[in-house]
Amino acid sequence: MTGMTQATWTAVLAMAAGMAAASPAAFDPMFDQARQQYALPGLAMAVVEDGQVIYQRTAGERRSGRGEAIDPDTLFKIASNSKAMTAALLARLVDRGVLRWDDPVIRYLPQFRMHDPWVTRQMQVRDLLIHNSGLGLGAGDLMLWPEPNAFTRQDIIAGLAHLKPVTSFRSGYAYDNLMYVVAGEVAAAAAGKPYDQLLREEVFVPLGMDRCQVGAWSVAKVGNVAQPHTRRDGRNVVVQADGDTSPDLPSMAAGGIRCSLKDMTRWMQVLLDPAVVPGWLGAAQRRALWTAHMPMPLGARQRQWDNAHFYAYGYGWRLSDMDGQWKVAHTGTLSGMYSSLALLPDRKVGVVILINGDAEDARTALMQAALKHYTAPAQARGVLDYARLLQQEQQQRTDAGQVRPDTRARRPADPRATRAWQGRYRDPWLGPASLCPQGGHLRFSVDKSPRLQGRVMQLGSRWLVQWDTLGADAEPWLQVGPGTPSTLTLRAIDPDIDFSYDYQDLQFTRIGDCP
Repeated sequence: MTGMTQATWTAVLAMAAGMAAASPAAFDPMFDQARQQYALPGLAMAVVEDGQVIYQRTAGERRSGRGEAIDPDTLFKIASNSKAMTAALLARLVDRGVLRWDDPVIRYLPQFRMHDPWVTRQMQVRDLLIHNSGLGLGAGDLMLWPEPNAFTRQDIIAGLAHLKPVTSFRSGYAYDNLMYVVAGEVAAAAAGKPYDQLLREEVFVPLGMDRCQVGAWSVAKVGNVAQPHTRRDGRNVVVQADGDTSPDLPSMAAGGIRCSLKDMTRWMQVLLDPAVVPGWLGAAQRRALWTAHMPMPLGARQRQWDNAHFYAYGYGWRLSDMDGQWKVAHTGTLSGMYSSLALLPDRKVGVVILINGDAEDARTALMQAALKHYTAPAQARGVLDYARLLQQEQQQRTDAGQVRPDTRARRPADPRATRAWQGRYRDPWLGPASLCPQGGHLRFSVDKSPRLQGRVMQLGSRWLVQWDTLGADAEPWLQVGPGTPSTLTLRAIDPDIDFSYDYQDLQFTRIGDCP
């Protein structure tokens, strides 16, 4: 390297590999465009490169209209980005010989049952993490969401036996949350400690993720917590605000963890470079987390936007290629909260985005713009460009008739005309429900899920449930079948409904009269 410094030589090599030198200022326009285009209540974003935080910015409010600014210590629900932490916890236990990936689940949870006894016996710990159970997309999620509800982790494990598969075991991919709840309980049983205690001891404390919260904790004492929002009448409105205490949610291993931007930045640094916390996780288990264990369908958007050729699920991570570079990523979605984390391990680059509002498109457009800055700078587009592409996709769905039907002509169902339907019903896994008159109206309600309560409405010859506290995008058609005893089924109205409203998996049977 005569006549050339090490820094100059490194820059030459980077240019030869087609790599863009990061400029922190490049991310400000992306951040601003996302906030303005989607009117976000709050946004937090960080970028890590070669172990250093080269960009960190927050804006907006924890609770719209209160003036409480979001900062790097503000806690957000990271939703399904919790899955990678659950997988890392299990990897730590495997590293220490506490359990093995190919151990049968029933070794640790003898009560575990799937619909097929053979699958019950064959289900291994690794299978819990890769969405290959044979269950349909989001099967059983109504035991987790909407929160709060009265389902326990034991209820969820017991309910699995009643969920019928839609494919054979290990034959295909379908995203599943319940298996991660089971995975958390496997970890607890193997180590002899509750999942939340284990996660703190094995992940949060050794990695220095000091603000992360799991299990039951005091919102009032911890403080600085972002609240979820939705858009109503052109403004951001808080939904499902926290009380003084956050309860011990059954969903925590699948999507119930909260962390700050600083915590998530630290998480990225540790994942990208083992030397940050030496010995925390061995090389074999690091490889296991990011190994392609289950192929996933490769969508048109990935082919067009990323020039992608493969897509697969690891242990708690989605793996793909983006413009010829390896990408490890995941998203998180809960009502009014969105997260996204993406790593380019060969570049030692990571990007994390946290939003406390309805922001699926904002998350997608902002992350895409940020990653293209590294993978294909010559083809990079701004957030507004990706926003337009997303709008075009929506228009194509509309043109193809994939839109929610117009239900504005609904009117309250007449309890007198529906007397033959009325009664108490039971679903094998969701439990008892009522279809009964109350206050002059016919109402449907699920005993263990207080937010699954609403008025039955009539639309022509059809019936639907207008939930009391959930939006129109979560409403189902309701149909009562003939026979003795009569049956009741629900079906989604909106073709774009969140898959966690798995109404299609329900089959209620009448068990008695209304009280």
